[in-house]
Amino acid sequence: MKKLLSIILIVIAFTSCHSVEEYPNDPPGNFDALWHIIDRHYCFLEHKGIDWDSVYSVYRPQVTDKTNYMDLFLICSDMLGELKDGHVNLTSWFSTSYYKKWWSDYPQNFDERLVEEHYFHFNEFSRNGLSYCMLPDSIGYIRYPQFTSATGEGTIDWALALLRKCKGLIIDIRDNGGGVLTVSEMFVRRFIKEQTLAGYISHKNGTGHSDFSEPYAYYYDPAESGRITWLDKPVAVLVNRSTYSAANQFVSVMRYLPNVTIVGDRTGGGSGMPFTSEIPCGWSVRFSSSIIYDAQMEITEDGIEPDIKVDLDADAAANGHDTIIDTAVAHLLSLIGSNQ
Repeated sequence: MKKLLSIILIVIAFTSCHSVEEYPNDPPGNFDALWHIIDRHYCFLEHKGIDWDSVYSVYRPQVTDKTNYMDLFLICSDMLGELKDGHVNLTSWFSTSYYKKWWSDYPQNFDERLVEEHYFHFNEFSRNGLSYCMLPDSIGYIRYPQFTSATGEGTIDWALALLRKCKGLIIDIRDNGGGVLTVSEMFVRRFIKEQTLAGYISHKNGTGHSDFSEPYAYYYDPAESGRITWLDKPVAVLVNRSTYSAANQFVSVMRYLPNVTIVGDRTGGGSGMPFTSEIPCGWSVRFSSSIIYDAQMEITEDGIEPDIKVDLDADAAANGHDTIIDTAVAHLLSLIGSNQ
């Protein structure tokens, strides 16, 4: 965990070290400042095939000296929407822009009430962001909606200790929009026996769209001695389009472990490491500045396909069945049966 934190700090340091050009604090100047920040420091322009000069030619004529700041915000937000990136936000003193189509144009594939009523039966164990219970057929179930710093090592110990007699485990991170990368790492460590290659990081080291450092590897160590782990029994990780950012990173590592199966829909992605800058009027812009690759040097910015693709069936849900959970249970039972 300390090594990943060090890498994050190094990336921030490299990203921060760039010359700052001054732009006038008027609507055209603020627009130009924003466009140039993305042009020089956003990390996925080349990967996504975005012609950023053409984007400028579309949106820049909409801004004049007489453009009011509400309209400027809307124009700039629309321009940033061309990046199709949930990590890109423009924050003014009256609103924050947010690109939602990375998940809003897809089936949700999760119903919190359905899980609460028919799987937890309103009687789950819950602490510091984790909710968990034992399902029938000796299957453990953990619901983790956000990688929050409130979830410490002790919380994970309690959950895995309660479920340690189960023969299979479901980790449900549908609708998990991310959170703290080091918490994602902390959870992964419970499922590995030895130091494991987690992926690679490449940071922008120039203003060109293809100016990146050589990717350098980072690793996860197994949990410290005395921590509760889950090493040899099967695991199913449930995902949907709203599985994003740090949750997407969790999937990118877990999917290569030998006893793990990813079930559900394609994740939302979000593999860029966010960075924040500012334009003359004081608005802040948050954007993806460094690329995180998985252990096989694949960019997961556009999402990760599950091993077993299944959608939430509306008719089944009306009868109290989450088809994604049920599919995961059936798969785990088939693995358990084949190993007996």
